[in-house]
Amino acid sequence: MTARYSEDELIARLFAPIAGPAGLGLADDAALLPASAEPTVATVDMLVAGVHFFPDDPPALIAKKALRVNLSDLAAKGAEPIGFLLALALPHDWTNAWLTAFAQGLGEDAKAYAAPLIGGDTTATPGPLTISITALGRAPRFVPRAGARPGDAVFVSGTIGDAALGLVLRRDPALAARLPAEARAHLDDRYRLPRPRLDLVAALRAQATAAMDVSDGLAGDLAKLCRASGVSAVVEAPLVPLSPAAQEAIARAPAHFETALTGGDDYEILFTAGPGRDPPPGAVRIGEIVAGRTAPTFLDATKTQIVFGKMSFSHF
Repeated sequence: MTARYSEDELIARLFAPIAGPAGLGLADDAALLPASAEPTVATVDMLVAGVHFFPDDPPALIAKKALRVNLSDLAAKGAEPIGFLLALALPHDWTNAWLTAFAQGLGEDAKAYAAPLIGGDTTATPGPLTISITALGRAPRFVPRAGARPGDAVFVSGTIGDAALGLVLRRDPALAARLPAEARAHLDDRYRLPRPRLDLVAALRAQATAAMDVSDGLAGDLAKLCRASGVSAVVEAPLVPLSPAAQEAIARAPAHFETALTGGDDYEILFTAGPGRDPPPGAVRIGEIVAGRTAPTFLDATKTQIVFGKMSFSHF
């Protein structure tokens, strides 16, 4: 039986090769970032096995999800990534093979998104696998949540609800069996592997008055943006973009339309922009910011208000 890597060995063999110059070969106590005239943006997200991903998911996909959810936050702020810090709490049953695959997936995304590893920490835990990533970026213009104004249009990128429905299918094999294989695969992929919208960074800097990524559900995250901005919103639910796979799932279980709008894990960008603005490619207008401090109103095709059982996912 091959002995597991020591802490020094796993850093040297698996993580130092994917570190950027600021990480100093992961041989020092801290990273050294070059000075810049642009503001630095920092964000952190923690992922816990059994909460944010299934423990038996492929380790490379777990690593990529952990990095991508942080890159999604940077994108929503108009920031381009410059690197990240990794804190990894490993349970007693980790193996060299698992950790090698994890580091390989992490390195692939670090290269693809020009976001090198620059430092971190590893430790043992009696609890579940826990991954915390702190991502750093730079933005000549930071796009806040607190900037939406009455009359602004509300936009969202991509499609909404795919990841939440992918999670539903993992938990409901009977519903999954009623969907075409292609639809099942699409929804599962969106749950396991977010697509950070770094392609929208330039457009957000140029025209967004407020923005955030959709991590806890469109309805709830719009409510957060509105609270921060001191406004409300009206959304036309039929305008919310749904993928063909999501439409297939909702057609078979209509109650999951609410899941799509409130379930979370989309990692798309929700943003507002002044009247008359055309959305950038990949985004659509779904509503309007209005005066007031009430929760956003969602209207169906008959202009009747939709009442949700809950607005978003919450850990507590």
